[in-house]
Amino acid sequence: MATNETCDWTGASGKRYTYHVYSLPTSFNVNQNGNYIFAKIVNNRWVPIYIGQGDLGNRISDNHHQAKCIVNKGATHVHVHLNTTESARTAEESDLLASYTNAYAPNGCNEKSGG
Repeated sequence: MATNETCDWTGASGKRYTYHVYSLPTSFNVNQNGNYIFAKIVNNRWVPIYIGQGDLGNRISDNHHQAKCIVNKGATHVHVHLNTTESARTAEESDLLASYTNAYAPNGCNEKSGG
């Protein structure tokens, strides 16, 4: 179920990305590529739990490879926007992870490459 609410997230580069906010649980049709952030509100601020990209229909589901962690960390919403270009999606994901390092374990559910 869509909301009219949006949220801007700022990457380490200073670039701002606007996401649409959806309450969990929610689902998306497959073959809709984009960026997404599982999040919760702490002290009136959005806190990222997992930042990712890919097919929204597959990634925003109980089949997500970090679904258990995302639930255990208390995600209440998912923020999304469509982004059809894979190189743009991965660049945005990296930019946001560089800015929101709390999305990495142990606070969040993203895992750093190489351990």
